[in-house]
Amino acid sequence: MSEDHTHVQEFFGARAADWDRKFPGDGPAFTTAVAEFGLRPGDRVLDAGCGTGRAMTALRAAVGPAGTVLGADLTPQMLAAAQRAGRGAEGALLLADVARLPLRDGVLDAVFAAGLIAHLPDPGANLRELARVVRPGGRLALFHPIGRAALAARHGRELTPEDMRAEHNLAPLLAGSGWEMTSYADEDDRFLVLAVHHP
Repeated sequence: MSEDHTHVQEFFGARAADWDRKFPGDGPAFTTAVAEFGLRPGDRVLDAGCGTGRAMTALRAAVGPAGTVLGADLTPQMLAAAQRAGRGAEGALLLADVARLPLRDGVLDAVFAAGLIAHLPDPGANLRELARVVRPGGRLALFHPIGRAALAARHGRELTPEDMRAEHNLAPLLAGSGWEMTSYADEDDRFLVLAVHHP
């Protein structure tokens, strides 16, 4: 799915209208993950690959009215669904490729990325782009509301040692992209990796 943008847009575009209804119980997992992320009032945070914006309400609550929340996604239908759900009120929604963000260097304090990493065409380069827009010492959260094994079972496949999200693969990928992994959780009901930007 990560091979080209057209395929990603077609896949998610066709599913955008029903996305939130398909996963109605994910809200608390997003809220908990954002709480563990440790954002502070006034922080500037990007929801990278925001989809229908399911994290944006929790992100806005974490950074408060003085903070900045941006949601960026490649698929117009997902952003339209986010607007219909009222999530545009929580921050700006941008039609943008996270591999080439329209943001200045070091402008953000943090990036939250739910379900994104499996869809990146060049994970190392794309993680470097996320690092580019985050200040030194800023943070990254890679999240999914279910763990790797549960997700593999949902898609009818087996986990393999080559899985990019396995800790032994992800830690060096992050380290080579300007990030230092600070915590790794892969449980049935969540996947949450936190990292700090070290230029």
